[in-house]
Amino acid sequence: MAHQGAQRTHEQWLLDLTNLPTAAGREARILAWIAAWASRRRNLSLTKDRAGNLFITQRRHEQGGSRAPLFITAHLDHPGFVVTAARGSQLELEFRGSVHDPYFQDASLEIVSARRSVGARVVALDAKAKPFKRVIARLDEDGDGVQIGDIGRFRFAADERIPRIDAGLLHSYACDDLAAVVAALSVLDLLRMRAGMSHVGLLFTRAEEVGFVGALAACKARSIPKRARLICLENSRSFAESPIGDGPIVRVGDRMSVFEPSLTNDIALLMTEHQKKHPAFRWQRKLMPGGTCEATAFSTYGYRSTCLCLPLGNYHNMIDIDQVVAGQRPARVGPEYISVADFHGLVELLVLCAEGLESPTRPSLHARMEQLLHDNRHVLDE
Repeated sequence: MAHQGAQRTHEQWLLDLTNLPTAAGREARILAWIAAWASRRRNLSLTKDRAGNLFITQRRHEQGGSRAPLFITAHLDHPGFVVTAARGSQLELEFRGSVHDPYFQDASLEIVSARRSVGARVVALDAKAKPFKRVIARLDEDGDGVQIGDIGRFRFAADERIPRIDAGLLHSYACDDLAAVVAALSVLDLLRMRAGMSHVGLLFTRAEEVGFVGALAACKARSIPKRARLICLENSRSFAESPIGDGPIVRVGDRMSVFEPSLTNDIALLMTEHQKKHPAFRWQRKLMPGGTCEATAFSTYGYRSTCLCLPLGNYHNMIDIDQVVAGQRPARVGPEYISVADFHGLVELLVLCAEGLESPTRPSLHARMEQLLHDNRHVLDE
């Protein structure tokens, strides 16, 4: 577990990064923050592939280091608006991501340009537009400086102080998936000076919210080593059976698939053994079928991949999703939120994975099955 000083630093990174505007294809502010972070650590190397996905690897090469690369991955975008036309006080924007239609009605927006931020309000929605939903918004004031390509995001109630950590919860614009980006950076910062950890790197993908575009491009371009193992990090909608505060989640699958069994099982076994030694450590093992994860995309192209996630409140900034869809409550938007303890647990879990996966002192699941057969086969001869 990271010491308290490191945890406080990680929490500040959470506040900083999850507050930045981002959208599919418009991740520049996040990329710049990460590039500045990496430039302050001389033993790390930052590269991009042809799709603009970001790789952070370690410069050192340890003698005898033959472990397969372990990439911790997260995506850099969040559902958001992108300005496509500006005519006086009226803007046209496309929405890149998944949010139910009622949440757009008369929605208050913040348009973030290079020079300043300005408020706007949605006056029309074309929910059937392709490839993305389109809205017309009217600016609250002079739109001088607003340009095509600027990002828009939902604007919350005036008394909502964002971002903030309150009663153990982080409330911010984009926990999904920027809290996971911070977790990945935190882990690498802890491991980059430790012996035997040079195989650990990071992969940050673009445009996940519009169909894993960055991840799929990386697979097609073969920019990921084929023998690499991928642990994809997500913030997934919390349900009654996956509560916020009960620890990070070893996600065994999603709405479309189950993840690579051996890697998923190895991580679950690591967590089980760790919890026996440290009973206060909390973690969950769940399917999380509310959405689809990049681990499915990577697995489809033959990579060993699985997912760890944080249970998330106000998924994609939608409050009371089920009641709104059922027509029982009016649609309201608000900050996403996660448990800070769950976040620190995810960092701890990832450190354990880096240190313990394929440990020669821990028998594999296959070896355990072989032992069960050896010990109990005699009953078949009775």
